[in-house]
Amino acid sequence: MRGVVYDGKQVQVVHDLDIRAPGPGDVLVRVAAAGLCHSDLAVIDGTIPFPAPVVLGHEGAGVVEEVGPGVTHVTPGDHVALSTLANCGACADCDRGRPTMCRKAIGMPKQPFSRTSTGEPLFQFASNSSFAEKTLVKAIQAVKIPSDIPLTSAALMGCGVLTGVGAVLNRAKVDRGETVVVIGTGGIGLNVLQGARIAGALTIVAVDTNPAKEETARRFGATHFLNSTESVRDILPTGADHVFECVGHVGLVRQAIDLLDRHGQAILLGMTAPTAEASFPPAAMFLDKSILGCRYGSSRPQKDIALYADLYREGLLLLDELVTATYPVEEFARAAEDAERGKVARGVLTF
Repeated sequence: MRGVVYDGKQVQVVHDLDIRAPGPGDVLVRVAAAGLCHSDLAVIDGTIPFPAPVVLGHEGAGVVEEVGPGVTHVTPGDHVALSTLANCGACADCDRGRPTMCRKAIGMPKQPFSRTSTGEPLFQFASNSSFAEKTLVKAIQAVKIPSDIPLTSAALMGCGVLTGVGAVLNRAKVDRGETVVVIGTGGIGLNVLQGARIAGALTIVAVDTNPAKEETARRFGATHFLNSTESVRDILPTGADHVFECVGHVGLVRQAIDLLDRHGQAILLGMTAPTAEASFPPAAMFLDKSILGCRYGSSRPQKDIALYADLYREGLLLLDELVTATYPVEEFARAAEDAERGKVARGVLTF
């Protein structure tokens, strides 16, 4: 089968991938579509260290082809969105409703793939490697969705929507009438914007250096659009209740903190290099201000994806509008170039 493989030096679309049969608790999914997230590109440029060779992709949706022993919540033919979270479901954190903190879900990746031409095993990225015609996931990662949701749109629920909307609803817990600043309006930032809109935030300020993104940002929920953070105080003189940094730049982390009102929260979503350091004066945190990390939107995928599917069908959550362009998997290089140049909110690879 086809798939996108990074060997540690270059990326190529191969046609000789094989995948093992599902074992107990596994689900084999025929992937229909997968979003190209900057986390995939971060593996290629080294921002996210990851062993190679690896099959890339982690934001996918498809149709269940086969299930292993013990799997009962999905059956062949079901449409599913794929979570990256292979949590155990039995530890103290899972039991408390914090599956993103499951330590068993943050271990080394497995190697369900191999090359038929060489027999070489390949790692699985983010526990699902959705840039392949088929992938093997744990049962808990396959979330059944209504069949009337286009799979090109449903794919985005597996990462961008869970991360962005989840950061608003689960981690920051934005409330009605509050004020929100979103720095960076890429795929994650747009989902933070619509999460803030769904939560009932009164003022939602989007900040992005690319003026071409204003129309889309407003469609997703922004009440204001700025090209830098310098004018935020003109709109919110006392600062914001919540500031989301969605770029992964240490200078913007500092700006997010500087923009907080009393009891405000800076929520860090952008992925910085592992050794990057940010600085701020501790006195700036006086008056109950907070800095919050957020992994994967503090999400509970089996619950949250079902909720987001309902919100989509009610017209409250925008999914189709996130898909700027679709590309056959063979055009991965063009999709990656468009993503790097900021030409798309989300590009989606199709099989």
